Amino acid sequence: MSEMPPDGRKTILIVDDTSDNLRLLSTMLSEHGYKTRYAINGGLALQAVRLAHPDLILLDITMPDIDGFEVCRRLKANPDTQYIPVIFISALDEVIDKVQAFEVAR
Repeated sequence: MSEMPPDGRKTILIVDDTSDNLRLLSTMLSEHGYKTRYAINGGLALQAVRLAHPDLILLDITMPDIDGFEVCRRLKANPDTQYIPVIFISALDEVIDKVQAFEVAR
């Protein structure tokens, strides 16, 4: 489990390859008292989680290197990171995409 930051704020890792999305989410969450970190692709997200476990991950599905589904699979397969909650953020709206997201997030 992640340690509480010295200032007491919960940490949210935002993973998205679109800089506007990162900026918007980071600003909104910071204004509500959260500490935010970000990664611009799946590989960097996995590295960031290894360095310091966030309290929550907001994870884009469609990314160029490792997609969000695979990032989530790897996190859930690792006993050290399997309990970090993941919320998928995506423009995908097909039922199959939603079902797949729920399957890998278990």
